[in-house]
Amino acid sequence: MTGPETQPETRVGYVVSRFPSTSETFVVREMDGVEANGVHVEPMSLFPAKEGAVHPASARWMPGLVHPSGRVAASALIRGLVTRPRAMARIVGTVVRETWRSPGSLARSLVTVAVAAALADDVRDRRLTHLHAHFASYPALAAWVCHRLCGVSYSFTAHAYDIFVSQAMLGTKLAEAEFVATISEFNRDFLDRRRLPGDRTPIEVVHMGVDPTSYEFRPRSAPENGPIRALCVASLQTKKGHAVLFEALASGAGLERVVLDLAGGGELREPLERLAADLGIADRVRFHGALPESQVRDLLDATNMFVLPSIVAPDGQMEGLPVALIEAAACGVPSVASDMSGIPELIEDGVTGFLAAPGDPVALAGRLEAVASGAPLDLAKGRSIVESEFDVRESAVRMTGLFRSVARSR
Repeated sequence: MTGPETQPETRVGYVVSRFPSTSETFVVREMDGVEANGVHVEPMSLFPAKEGAVHPASARWMPGLVHPSGRVAASALIRGLVTRPRAMARIVGTVVRETWRSPGSLARSLVTVAVAAALADDVRDRRLTHLHAHFASYPALAAWVCHRLCGVSYSFTAHAYDIFVSQAMLGTKLAEAEFVATISEFNRDFLDRRRLPGDRTPIEVVHMGVDPTSYEFRPRSAPENGPIRALCVASLQTKKGHAVLFEALASGAGLERVVLDLAGGGELREPLERLAADLGIADRVRFHGALPESQVRDLLDATNMFVLPSIVAPDGQMEGLPVALIEAAACGVPSVASDMSGIPELIEDGVTGFLAAPGDPVALAGRLEAVASGAPLDLAKGRSIVESEFDVRESAVRMTGLFRSVARSR
């Protein structure tokens, strides 16, 4: 058996669309854990980070961040077309053939090809042995292009929108990856049905998670009198179902005491503010915008219940398995969420929390009222599930083992 002292060096580039990102702190947690297990990690970003709150945990990774400029990407693409015309022709041909039905996706994919051509140079210069992409969309495409150009192995983690909205090139990315990780059994079944014939790439469930030791377990319940504080941590986009939550709160049903804190920014803020006013609950809804992790924890510490009313959006976007729900369970906060995708793998309905039919404000109101009225829940079991299934340290060990297995095989 190969001992730790003879392990081949494993140098992994983590490919993401934008770094840092306030909604993707799970990537930083995973990189921290993998590096702590002895793997050299370098973050690689396809596009510039959006302005907004930045979690301090991302700061340590910024000095080594790889992010090719537009000029560098264009130069790398031209150089590739001149020096490796056949390889580039096959790459571009595959991209066009598999994405032409969506002009927007095709354009973004071709831009990604150019950025990936530059990243391939960084892979060689930095002696990276493997690439791991978070999200099966453009990050996985970039890793695939690098694989085609310089032979580096790659893998990717599939989450939610990246596989549910469009499956363009998904089969190709799956087939040529060393392995694919995904965040739930629901996702694994979804991916397994979209393999190309003959594909045997391993698909591993590696839960996104938290460090349970960072969260004090303190079982919460609604107070008998006065305001009941509810918290929703979610970007303000359609799939998160805020409108359904507002309708539930406005329905009465014993929810008049519930005051809602919303942590998250997004394009729907103004429409949601208007909806809250129209429904007569504006005085009970507080919009906090995008917040750093420390302020989200402060809100979580002060809340009586957590709610995430996710739906399937008209464009197909849907929830994966939100880390915010894991954090709530770790703290002992009773949660109400939608019965969809991987969420039932965390929340056992009526035992560790409550699940409601997606998009049904009446059902959601009933579950919220159950928490508000003190319906008994086994919150300790919820914490135990986090410790056994959603511990980021154990997930990092799993990922480290997968990376080292690739290194040994190659």
